Amino acid sequence: MNQYHFISGLPRAGSTLLAALLRQNPAVSAGISSPVTSLVSATLKAVSQSNETSVFVDDAQREALLRGVFDAYHHAAAPGTTVFDTNRAWTGRLDLLAQLFPECRVICCVRHVPWIIDSIERLLRRNVFQLSGIFNFDTDGTVYSRAEAMMGPGGLIGYPLNAMKQAMHGDQSGRLLLLPYDTLAEHPQAALDAVYAFCGLPRFVHDVENIRFDATEFDARIGTPGLHTVRPLARREERASILPPDLWARWEGASIWRDPAFNKRAVGVGTDADTPAPTQVN
Repeated sequence: MNQYHFISGLPRAGSTLLAALLRQNPAVSAGISSPVTSLVSATLKAVSQSNETSVFVDDAQREALLRGVFDAYHHAAAPGTTVFDTNRAWTGRLDLLAQLFPECRVICCVRHVPWIIDSIERLLRRNVFQLSGIFNFDTDGTVYSRAEAMMGPGGLIGYPLNAMKQAMHGDQSGRLLLLPYDTLAEHPQAALDAVYAFCGLPRFVHDVENIRFDATEFDARIGTPGLHTVRPLARREERASILPPDLWARWEGASIWRDPAFNKRAVGVGTDADTPAPTQVN
């Protein structure tokens, strides 16, 4: 039987880099966002009261069906493998995961929110001949409207941020480890050691100077080449932000894991090295 843990958190915050490193370990299976959350949602709906045949399904059967979804999707993993399933929505289903997999842990990749907006905007401007599925292949818009859409309650950043806030204050908050992007990029082996220790797994020495991961086809399908590109060598990139200062300032306070007063349940957070304001260039 395989052991399940989860990678969640915010976009452009290191989840692909973390998965690329973890999969160097032959005892671990990891990848980019999987469809398992969608399959779980569809299964739950199919056996809910919205379906008249749900009268024939009890909670024990629902639990077995959901476990089967995980095992069926990850069937290629060798028996005894530790599987890290990735999706930003998992923090919104933490109570369900705890019921299905009592030993599971969730690694939440986080990054200062203005830098996430900056990273996505930079990616869009780099692909000038492509329309991105992130924004429904829209031909219009500005950095302001795109940031507003991403930060909305159902947006690319807003939804997982709210789900993470919920998880940080729930009864299962002890299952969370928040992993800042710069910690992973600057000190990858130390970050991985923390992940292994938190998940109760034996330490593994990774090749942090030879990282490989290819999601070219997936990125092309959503019109956003480079979305999951991972550099062969983990490192932090020093650069100026392309966000207007007023937009940066608007979302400066969204990185709630930096605020001890917000983190009332003392969810574990790695060293956060991305605190400096954006470098301004003329």
